[in-house]
This record gives sequence, structure tokens and C-alpha cells, in this order.
Amino acid sequence: MDYVYETSGVCSMEIRFHLDGNVVSGISFMGGCNGNLKAISTLLEGFTVERIEEKLRGNTCGRRPTSCADQLAIAVRKAYDGQLQPVA
Repeated sequence: MDYVYETSGVCSMEIRFHLDGNVVSGISFMGGCNGNLKAISTLLEGFTVERIEEKLRGNTCGRRPTSCADQLAIAVRKAYDGQLQPVA
């Protein structure tokens, strides 16, 4: 299923991704640091929700208490737990 997550407290505005069971693919960010976020998306292709959380949860950006990577970890967990509705 495909999901769109509206971020909070970061430069990117939304994160799109596909979730098949607990495997994440097709990650893309709208806004933010384009090159870095493309690299993160490529590196995480095929990772599980648990692995993404393990690597990225709690990652901060400057003085912010979150980051685009942290927001991705939050997004995939919410989708996996059914707290985020898939897009049509």
C-alpha cells in the first residue's frame, strides 16, 4: 500500500512510500535537502520498518528535536501500526 505522511518540524513537507507487510520501498521526500534525502531513500530501499526505526529514530537536525530521517521512521511505524491511512 502507498502512503503519504505530512511531516512536522522539518524542511521536507511530506514523505511518500510503499509498505508491503513490514518492507518499505519507493521512499520520496517533498522538499528538504534533495541530494541527502535521495541518498537516504536509495539506501533504505527494501528495509523493514524495524530496521528503519533502529537506524533513524531519534536522529535530530541542528537544534530541532527531529529530522527528515526521524520523521521517516515515525511515518513508517504509523503506517505499519495502522495509524496512517493509505492513499487511493
